[in-house]
Amino acid sequence: MSKDTVRVRFAPSPTGYLHIGGARTALYDWLLAKKTGGRFILRIEDTDRNRFVPDAVQDIKDSLTWMGLTWDEGPDAGGEYGPYYQSERLALYQKYAEELVKAGKAYYCFCTSERLEEMRKKQEEASAPSGYDRHCRDLPADLIQKNRVAGLKYVIRFKVPRTGKTKVYDELRGEMVFDHETLDDFVILKSDG
Repeated sequence: MSKDTVRVRFAPSPTGYLHIGGARTALYDWLLAKKTGGRFILRIEDTDRNRFVPDAVQDIKDSLTWMGLTWDEGPDAGGEYGPYYQSERLALYQKYAEELVKAGKAYYCFCTSERLEEMRKKQEEASAPSGYDRHCRDLPADLIQKNRVAGLKYVIRFKVPRTGKTKVYDELRGEMVFDHETLDDFVILKSDG
């Protein structure tokens, strides 16, 4: 496969059955793959275990098949970039998240949901922009170690540069510029994977 081969993916979450919006997205992705000689990938986003509906995965696959949308890679088809269930990729994500932490490009965040909710309320009351306040961004190594040994839950956040801009080229919108000061240190690995 050439590095220029178009690879599109449809990644439904099995928290319910395939709805019309999901079917439309799958159709657009499938059509783009077929038009360009690319590959249509089905990846199941099954990491939200609280809302997981057991028979939804089979329903999604059956619905896509009924629509005539066959996937080139994914569950039941395989492929070189599997596994295609997100829950089966946790060790891979953990490995790379830890590499980003070691490289100084990500960090452990021990903020509780209560602290985050209080932060959001204060931002709202002050009519300030919402977003994570980077409270844990520069924690000392000894405190991080102490928190981890104590078994405190944490997420890993990407360390977005505080200044500067990132430019990307979007096939539909052209060049897009993102000011780092407006970006959040987003979560790259949740506490439950």
